[in-house]
Amino acid sequence: MTEREIDWMALANRKPKGKRPSFFDEPEDDVFYSVLLALVGEVSVMRHRLDTVERLLERKGTITRADIEAFVPDTVDAAERSDMTREYILRIMRGPMQAVEAMAENEPPVEQVCEELLNS
Repeated sequence: MTEREIDWMALANRKPKGKRPSFFDEPEDDVFYSVLLALVGEVSVMRHRLDTVERLLERKGTITRADIEAFVPDTVDAAERSDMTREYILRIMRGPMQAVEAMAENEPPVEQVCEELLNS
């Protein structure tokens, strides 16, 4: 089967076997985060393609779609992209990471400390 014969939409929309994992009390939250993470992935792919376009334009001045599709980053390009992706993911995950860290700490939230200081 060639790539043109593959129905990518059908593959992307296939339902996995078994029960879908649940992480939140409300099922809508799981759906929301699923959509959000899919969008994060799509933006990441667009960032990589834009990076490809920028690098090719810098090097060649003009490009074709074939140039974009054939582009393979060299070691330096790949390292820069890796840093760019890592920074992007850290920005996206900053809130959840801080929430996990807060759960691990035994310190009360800063709002509670402020309230206690004001009332003492």
